[in-house]
Amino acid sequence: MGVPVGAPQGFPYETGSETFTNEYATAVAPGARDRLKNPLPLFLLSVPGADPEYDRHVNRVVEALRGAIEDRGKLVPYAVLRAGGDPGASWARAAADELLRGIPGNMTPDRLPSFSLLRDVVAEAVRLGDGLRADAAARAIRNSAYALRAEAAGLPALLWRLGGGDRPVSSSGAIGWLIDTVWAPSFQNLPRWFWGRWKTHRLIRPLSLSPRNRRRRSLGTELDAERGEDLFGAVYHWVWTSGLFGATPLGEEAAQACENLLVRALLEDLEVPSVGGLLPKRRRRTVRPVLLLALPHDTAHRVAAERFLRAFHTAHSVSVADAVRAPGPLVVAVGQPSTELLGQLDPDDRNFATAAGCLARGHDRPVRVKFSAEALLRPGHPVSKVKTLASFRTNWRLATALVTALASVVAAGIVVWFPSAQLSPCVGGDDTVDKAARTQPVEVHPAEWYDAAVKEIDTQNARAVDFAKAGRTVRTVVVFVSNRPTSSRDTVFDGVIPELRGIAMWQKKLNDDANSDSSEVPLRVDVRETGVAFARAEQAAQDLVKEIRYSKGIPAYERVIGVLGYAQSRDETKAALTVLDKAKVLVVDTTATADEMLGGANYWPMTPLNSREAAVEANFVATSDIVARPDGGCVPAKHAVVIETYGDLYSRSLADQFVKDFTGSKQLLNFTQDSTSAAPPAGTPAYNTATDLAARVCAEVKAQPDSVIYWSARARDFTAFINAFNTAGTCLQHDLTVLGGNELTNVSQTGAFSNKDWLRLYYSAHRLPDDDKRASAVTRTFVNDYENFVKATTTGDDPWAQDGHSAVAYDAFHTFSLVANMTYNQQPAAPPSQMEINFRNSGATFNGATGYVQYAPGVNQPPADKTLVLLRQIGQKPVAVAACGAYDQDQSSVNQGEPCSATSR
Repeated sequence: MGVPVGAPQGFPYETGSETFTNEYATAVAPGARDRLKNPLPLFLLSVPGADPEYDRHVNRVVEALRGAIEDRGKLVPYAVLRAGGDPGASWARAAADELLRGIPGNMTPDRLPSFSLLRDVVAEAVRLGDGLRADAAARAIRNSAYALRAEAAGLPALLWRLGGGDRPVSSSGAIGWLIDTVWAPSFQNLPRWFWGRWKTHRLIRPLSLSPRNRRRRSLGTELDAERGEDLFGAVYHWVWTSGLFGATPLGEEAAQACENLLVRALLEDLEVPSVGGLLPKRRRRTVRPVLLLALPHDTAHRVAAERFLRAFHTAHSVSVADAVRAPGPLVVAVGQPSTELLGQLDPDDRNFATAAGCLARGHDRPVRVKFSAEALLRPGHPVSKVKTLASFRTNWRLATALVTALASVVAAGIVVWFPSAQLSPCVGGDDTVDKAARTQPVEVHPAEWYDAAVKEIDTQNARAVDFAKAGRTVRTVVVFVSNRPTSSRDTVFDGVIPELRGIAMWQKKLNDDANSDSSEVPLRVDVRETGVAFARAEQAAQDLVKEIRYSKGIPAYERVIGVLGYAQSRDETKAALTVLDKAKVLVVDTTATADEMLGGANYWPMTPLNSREAAVEANFVATSDIVARPDGGCVPAKHAVVIETYGDLYSRSLADQFVKDFTGSKQLLNFTQDSTSAAPPAGTPAYNTATDLAARVCAEVKAQPDSVIYWSARARDFTAFINAFNTAGTCLQHDLTVLGGNELTNVSQTGAFSNKDWLRLYYSAHRLPDDDKRASAVTRTFVNDYENFVKATTTGDDPWAQDGHSAVAYDAFHTFSLVANMTYNQQPAAPPSQMEINFRNSGATFNGATGYVQYAPGVNQPPADKTLVLLRQIGQKPVAVAACGAYDQDQSSVNQGEPCSATSR
């Protein structure tokens, strides 16, 4: 059924809908095959159920989504499911039939072996009824299934008669003896027995407990196959206990049980194979299968559709105790689900902008997005066609045979010419942090350096006021920082000083440019402290909102038009964002990276989210040679000890994402020195002293030598752990490999670990070192300007010449000033709320100190493919071991290989 002529067409336009459909195309056919491993939630696109044009609206959305994966034939394996003739028909069966119709050439999946077997076995068990003994029924079902498989395989007639057909009538004498002792065991009994055992171990009772096999074990649990039965006996017993014998039509409970089983088998076939390598079947999985459901309006057909959705949710849910959530198809249901189904699915209500993020990164719950009635009546926008990575001319089975033969030849050559394997060098070099390190940590002057940066801001504020007195439009931006540091401890664990330096540098450049460029809007900077760890952030935000609301009596240049911040992801800063968002105050963030900070329409992050950072880092440790071996060289990490502080939003967010993305074994440990911090969930080992944590980490590393320590807690706690680990001295005979987040950059570059000859330290950052050949000219110029700024305003050695906080703040202020220019250059009387509207409509693009910055219009996400760098700390000098994203305009994660291919966002 097409859309009637004259009716609105295209995907209905809502705020963020174009971003959603772009992510839809990318999720189905990502530029990097590795993104197929991300499990996606069930999406519910809700159309008002009371609308008399309900069916037309549903069909319009479904057809718009199908248009992206159809071009005179299927571009990806997909199924569009609509109400058929029989209201009780299984939608899982319809999905399988539709998926196999018109499959793109030589692409996987090209068949559904698990589903077709379970479907035929259940049908045969129902046909036999309950008149047979269980063992006889199991054999009969197995023989019937074996015959179907043999026939489908196209066996020659002779082999079919020997192994697949009925047993010949027994004869006496020599012929009878041969049939009974040779023919039957060799060509009938033994092949069928082996085939039955193989299918049993493959589907319900695997021999190993890999993540995929744990999902198969859960299928056996659903069949109640714990009594030693094979697959066929288990299905027969399940059919009997589920009430499927002789029930026409089936009761709802039996129909749901049958749908659950078929959907579980279907997902087994649609799960993404292991990605990468040379195996042809893996390489043929370049796209994600898609299931589009048009939810019927009439109750009878809707029950069957919702039965499928309920089964999919159950099979795909992370709450299933024995299952490990697996990637698979993208399922999008369009229409109005029943209240009962919504209660069971408990979807997360999102707008299209934030739902786009769920398409990119995955989500733990089903996601529901509602269309407004007005949007369904307006013309929509097209959905971009998916672009598949490659097409293939040969069948994967033929290619597998050729690759196997080639691999055998290569393996034989390796045995002959390379009798001993060579150890791989370590990524970033073999040195630990003490190599070329300072003899003593750098001496810091916290109060002096902080005051110097604020003094320079005050100087630039005076210049901005002079512009205002001369008749120029000038406005004010508030910068929320934590607290003025008073001790070296505060300084090395907080990036406030380099951040304020970056802000002062951009403000000076803005004033310099405004001398000759009348289109520039000079900006005053109001630095406001919010307490240690942003303790008073929410109250400070409330105070600012009141000031903005009652600002008519103050000079125009003192009127606040937005906020720069925050440097940390905490519950306190998240609460402050909620306050500012309600008041429609634009916030351009600096280095707060937790995904949980998103949500408000007025909040625009500058740095990559934790989900992207963790995906790259998990891929990095699993594929890069970073863990030192006692006999020399390095290997990838096979085990991760993840250290989090559960009560800290940033730490919890980063740890959760890494645990989800890392493919090896892992152990999560909670560490906090704050007695008021929230306790972790039951089952997570918790430590309150660095000494106890060091002992546990030592035990983990001894048990799993190929371990990496993934540190998501704060830098102060990291320093305490390193000192305790060094003092204990029980694990220092081998190097300890640590990977941390951007939180560690401040302390790492001060030389605090200069005497730790056992520590191999990697951490994330947001710009490339200036001496890296990949760094842009803008980055190098910024570093030179930063060093000159520090020399002109402070005394003593600066430890943060390669720290990214100053560059991030510089680019964040650059972004903010661009929005101020487009808002107040032509409309001096515009309210502050107009800032976010202009930003959302126009976006922002420039080449910055941190790399290429491109905010796409319409969605408040970080800049597209924002630069993310992994550094190796060697003494005073960090070395970039991975650089992902658009650190220059012509660069992209899509073509940067491992570990950047973990995500292209």
